[in-house]
Amino acid sequence: MAKAGHAWSRAAAERGEAEEGEDPLDARIARTGCLEQHRQLQECMAERRDWRHCQAQLRAFGACMARRQQRE
Repeated sequence: MAKAGHAWSRAAAERGEAEEGEDPLDARIARTGCLEQHRQLQECMAERRDWRHCQAQLRAFGACMARRQQRE
């Protein structure tokens, strides 16, 4: 299954936040340590097409991001 990406941001590219061909949002999320949870959420959304069916993945991603914020 193809990974759903995010729209390319010229501003992010100009700041050099992503390698060529890499999604800038994915690159930022990867730096948080929550990329796997994000990918699981994306996969669920691609399969189910309804965020209400992806609550476990949504909570896991949110919890990971909250832990990241607490460390900062």
